[in-house]
Amino acid sequence: MSENRLADYIDHMQQAAADACGFVQGLAEDDFLADKRTQQAVIMSLIIIGEAATKVMDAYAQFTDAHPEVPWRSMRGMRNRIAHGYFDINLEVVWDTVQTALPELLKQLHAVRQDVGDEDHSDDGMKP
Repeated sequence: MSENRLADYIDHMQQAAADACGFVQGLAEDDFLADKRTQQAVIMSLIIIGEAATKVMDAYAQFTDAHPEVPWRSMRGMRNRIAHGYFDINLEVVWDTVQTALPELLKQLHAVRQDVGDEDHSDDGMKP
């Protein structure tokens, strides 16, 4: 019997999106483009978001179908582009994503998280 990890995946996505937004808080785009450490932190957050979105799409298709407002495929696609084309990452796209898409994603995830409920967390003592 497999455990229900949907809430964990949504929580990981929320945390990674919040982290990415926090990493660039107070930075201008030029500062971001000159700061490799922040770029790497944001890119890693985007990978985490895409990985979790892929897990949700693969294991909880009914949930993703019920929430088409969440850009599940776009998140997976961005993760794949980053992971498989690492040397061709467009940092302007990364900047735009963290400035516009992620704040909207946080709102969407907060709303869909309400549908998940807490009943699917197991009592194994582990937290995401």
